[in-house]
Amino acid sequence: MRKFLLLAPLFMLCIQLHSQVGKMPSYPLITHDPYFSIWSFSDRLNETTTRHWTGAEQSLIGMIKVDNKVYKFMGDITFPTETVLSTGQNQPAEALYTETDPGEGWMREEYEDSKWQKGKMPFGKGWDEDFATPWNSKQIWVRRTFELNDANIEQLILQLRHDDDVEVYINGFPVYSCTRCYLGRIKEYKLGDEIKKNLRKGKNLIAMKCINPSGNAWLDVGLGKQKLPKNMINAVQTGVNVTATKTTYQFTCGAVGLELEFLSPLLADNLDLLSRPLSYINTRIKSLDKKAHQTEIQISLSDQVAKNENAQETLTSWGEINNIQYLKTGVKEQKILGKKGDDLRIDWGYAYLAAEKKNAALTPTSTSMLMQFAEQGALGKTGEKNDGFFSTAVIERSLQPNAASEQMIMLAYDDIYSIQYFGKNLEPWWKKIHGNIDRLMENAHAEYTSIKKSCEAFDKKMVADAVAAGGKEYAELCVAAYRQSLAAHKLVRGENDEVLFPQKENFSNGSIWTVDVTYPSAPLTLLYNVALLKGMVEPLFQYSEKGGWTKPFPAHDLGTYPLANGQTYPEDMPVEEAGNMMLMAAAICKAEKKTDYVKQHWATLTQWVDFLVKDGLDPANQLCTDDFAGHLARNANLSMKAIVGIGSYAQLAMNMGDQETGKKFRTIAERYAAEWIKLADAGDHYALTFDNRDSWSQKYNLVWDKLLDLQLFPASVYEKEIRHYLSKQNAYGLPLDSRKTYTKSDWILWTATLAKQADDFKALIAPVHRFMIETPTRVPLSDWHDTVTGAKVGFQARSVVGGYFIKLLEQHWNKK
Repeated sequence: MRKFLLLAPLFMLCIQLHSQVGKMPSYPLITHDPYFSIWSFSDRLNETTTRHWTGAEQSLIGMIKVDNKVYKFMGDITFPTETVLSTGQNQPAEALYTETDPGEGWMREEYEDSKWQKGKMPFGKGWDEDFATPWNSKQIWVRRTFELNDANIEQLILQLRHDDDVEVYINGFPVYSCTRCYLGRIKEYKLGDEIKKNLRKGKNLIAMKCINPSGNAWLDVGLGKQKLPKNMINAVQTGVNVTATKTTYQFTCGAVGLELEFLSPLLADNLDLLSRPLSYINTRIKSLDKKAHQTEIQISLSDQVAKNENAQETLTSWGEINNIQYLKTGVKEQKILGKKGDDLRIDWGYAYLAAEKKNAALTPTSTSMLMQFAEQGALGKTGEKNDGFFSTAVIERSLQPNAASEQMIMLAYDDIYSIQYFGKNLEPWWKKIHGNIDRLMENAHAEYTSIKKSCEAFDKKMVADAVAAGGKEYAELCVAAYRQSLAAHKLVRGENDEVLFPQKENFSNGSIWTVDVTYPSAPLTLLYNVALLKGMVEPLFQYSEKGGWTKPFPAHDLGTYPLANGQTYPEDMPVEEAGNMMLMAAAICKAEKKTDYVKQHWATLTQWVDFLVKDGLDPANQLCTDDFAGHLARNANLSMKAIVGIGSYAQLAMNMGDQETGKKFRTIAERYAAEWIKLADAGDHYALTFDNRDSWSQKYNLVWDKLLDLQLFPASVYEKEIRHYLSKQNAYGLPLDSRKTYTKSDWILWTATLAKQADDFKALIAPVHRFMIETPTRVPLSDWHDTVTGAKVGFQARSVVGGYFIKLLEQHWNKK
């Protein structure tokens, strides 16, 4: 589609009219599901390689030739890594190691290591069991020498996999370290010139220390090198704006202005659009000097988007359907649903780059070809097989002095089957409507203009509602959370055409349909489409009701994504999950204004509420959703969840006309609430545990007492807690509790919603907003960060940020 628009201020201001967020830890570009998800991890789109939410490279490269000069506006052209020192994963490698503290200077070349043991990398236990040397202690020190025939390396690459914290040195100089961290796969890190200078021709030393306080263990290291691009001209980025459904950049490319828009139309109330694994990239250019210019835009998609490991071989073919042409890429060896786990990318199905025939040319390219275009303005011949493979759209335009030119392309992914659900492979929801990917692309192209208008209307309304509910900073947090939360799910078609909406527990353990991940994310779906929340909780009911789960409380999960064949998490969360399921069932009924949903599950809910009555008031030592903090007995916040859960069951019974049952459980809930106040009272606040008056914690579970209008806890409890929270805040938020300085940002939003005064709500969420724009950790929004430093502690790109919408949900329900 080619359009010429009058040159008016609207060209550069159009995205500012709905401008929402200009600074994020990472910027969503292509966001659909846990596998089809590409982000920019830097403020300038052309500063770094674009990546999958896990951090693995999934390169999108954009360049524009203006007359005879080429400008790069997106991504980074990176040559393939050549091996300098092989990792043990590729070839078991000899090294010296000790599991006894070696004292000072162990990383230096002159250190005497003759008494160290000989072993082979990788060192490890657990994980995939592919280690060469078992490692079962708490710490390990490793030294490995290597020879260089030529120390003149353009870009030095550290290749590392570790579990847990690690330190790495080259010839005695520190090159990398991290704490509270682990990697489940080899990751590459570009090292700076100051480190590269420490290399020498001949013998060199790489030394490492790794700790393993618990769980799996791993240590593997290697070095690589890359060629560097020559004479690259970067376009000047002049703006970036993120809305709920779009991310838009502005650039100056010499005498031409470029606007680049990524639209992922995830409209939660439209199952068709939400389920489509297709994003639009729209380019709009205009002359800045009011002169005519010859332009050529190239947008390239790496085959990395269709594979988990770079070594996997891919095949690409060309196809067309009516007026649409496309390049289709997938791995040669297709093993559908062949992998499960957390830090993984999809390596089955096919990626598509598509455009209207008359407006763009599609061509396979390589890294060398793209580099030749950057340096000489022409693609040249196909590169070597190992030179990196791309699908490229080429858009040539004669730009007139007083007109703008606009062109759209599409990126899509057909995963064939999305999940395995109790032994049966299920298709994505969109196939119910469109049948196949060809028809989907054709329909998506035809509907682009109307879809864009719908997205703009949604973006505008969402922000207006969020500002009214909690202010501008709150609205910006909702914008940042929206696509991330939905794209951590996959909309799947059940065997009987039922809506299934599993989430992946991203960067945590990779579980699927985790109850205590659904619980914090629920406000978004309660607000915009309760059918999606039912698609998250119904499978858990079915798991119990069909005999797959026989315990008196709900399961924690249904497996490890994308295989949902039964719980795989090693430990239960009895009170946590029983309370969660009870509260979400009650919330679904409130959203639907009827009790039909719980009637079909009443026997199961009755079993769970009986468990809460028995074990919920003063919980035994167990995990709750904040399992990273460890086991806890007599957890006051967990007890509160049980009490509010019992109260919600009573409310449901009364709404169903069963007054006797309702009164019975209401009486229990009221009695428990009164006992809770006595047990938790610590003077000016309520304690973390009933046996420690010197502790405190966020009572985020109390929010459902407010939202469901249960009135189990008096206003004085809310007021006392809010006053205490306001005195405990750090620069980047309210700590989760008195034990650590870290927090969960979703829980802060829930806790803030307890506040009666708008100023108190804003005071509690302002540091979370500050974290979003100032955190030094450049990954998709983390929900677990340190409130002093602003750094990520763990987790990223998770669905739980859907919990940010809880204040909006409160406003929505209050209006009704």
